[in-house]
Amino acid sequence: MLIIAHRGASTLAPENTLKAFTLAFEQQSDGIEFDTYQHDDAIVVFHDKTLGRTTNGSGLLLQTPLAMLKQLDAGEGEVIPTLEEVLTTLPNGALCNIEVKHLRNAETWVKDVKQAVEDAQVNSNTLLISSFNHHWLAAISALWPQVAIGALTATYALDATHCARQLKAKSINIALDVVNADFVNKAKQAGLDVYVYTVDEPEDMLQLKLWGVTGIFTNVPNIAKQVLN
Repeated sequence: MLIIAHRGASTLAPENTLKAFTLAFEQQSDGIEFDTYQHDDAIVVFHDKTLGRTTNGSGLLLQTPLAMLKQLDAGEGEVIPTLEEVLTTLPNGALCNIEVKHLRNAETWVKDVKQAVEDAQVNSNTLLISSFNHHWLAAISALWPQVAIGALTATYALDATHCARQLKAKSINIALDVVNADFVNKAKQAGLDVYVYTVDEPEDMLQLKLWGVTGIFTNVPNIAKQVLN
């Protein structure tokens, strides 16, 4: 079962920062997951719409110029990174789950992500693009059919795999609160990988491993590594 660091090793380092991602790989994570916004000036890695929770700034992320964002303290002296900067932290072959929190233009997004991947010398086969907005995923997939799609959900729908199959997704990324063994079996029978978020308790890690899920998103990759070993 793969261990994916949720916003990096975000319990021990500021979330969605280069420090958190670097630490995640030092702790032998199999990959990282992070949130992105299509800002006017770049694709930025950040979770909230507003700046106040995780930086010393205030106001809306998308209404703040990139130059000003780069002056903020995102915790322990870290700055808000761009997608390309995060991709440079990836070891060869590490999984990279890019969650899309804001998409303004799919064509520009695909162009910019492909450029960032090329500049960071990352293998695009290690990418997984996820979002709760499945319209955005469909638009990205239409423009970039080779990239793997992860259908994010917080529900166990009556037709458990319908949306993922419509998207020709590689995986379903589902909330811990609603996943169960039946869901995992149905998804795997449909040929889908199953990733579960956010898994920080050892008991949950062991249960999900028993059910055969593909991987977990966790804030504590160091603990997950110990438990699963």
